[in-house]
Amino acid sequence: MDSTIKAYKGMGMEGSTARWYDRTTRKDLPEFKALAVRIAAAVPPGGAVLEVAPGPGFLSIELAKRGLLVRGVDISKTFVEIAQRNAAAEGVAAEFALGNASALPVEDTSVDFVVCRAAFKNFTEPVKALSEMRRVLRPGGRALLIDMRRDCPMKEVKRYVDGLGVNWLNRWFMMLTFRFMLIKRAYPLEEIRRMAMEAGWVELRIDPSPMGFEAWMTRI
Repeated sequence: MDSTIKAYKGMGMEGSTARWYDRTTRKDLPEFKALAVRIAAAVPPGGAVLEVAPGPGFLSIELAKRGLLVRGVDISKTFVEIAQRNAAAEGVAAEFALGNASALPVEDTSVDFVVCRAAFKNFTEPVKALSEMRRVLRPGGRALLIDMRRDCPMKEVKRYVDGLGVNWLNRWFMMLTFRFMLIKRAYPLEEIRRMAMEAGWVELRIDPSPMGFEAWMTRI
């Protein structure tokens, strides 16, 4: 039973908010490209990758460019539409569908790799989401969870936002969002570990980063 269920209190990523996020996160394209290279190295050639909560689809698109079969599932209708347009503009065949992380519309043991970046803290049923990521993986498949951690220092947030080169209004809005919403929604690392184990993961490695963490999980 999922012992961690919470109401969603993040920004509603539909309409103009989703379009603003699309414009803003384009500034992170070098990061998406670097992450895609790392993931592609961990997936068999032509392997199947699922991105949970892909947002505008930038990471999925970079993965598809590397010859992987990519699907993305997002709860936001606007994001699904944006990601489809972004993929078409790049000429890649990544697929995007509407769905909930706690009930993924994906077949059992059908993918080689699952990735979820910067969205897990907002899931209403995080343990179920982790269990679903495990369900859809083939034996030996891996999942990568990337997000903020509760003790993220604000100096690191400032460094990140300053590096985006956004205007003062967007910078002000982003700093407030991190301070009063995103960090409060994030989990301590020990809670990530506990939830992963509750969801059935037994091979788990958590690597801290300046603002967050990477949790690498392998399905036995």
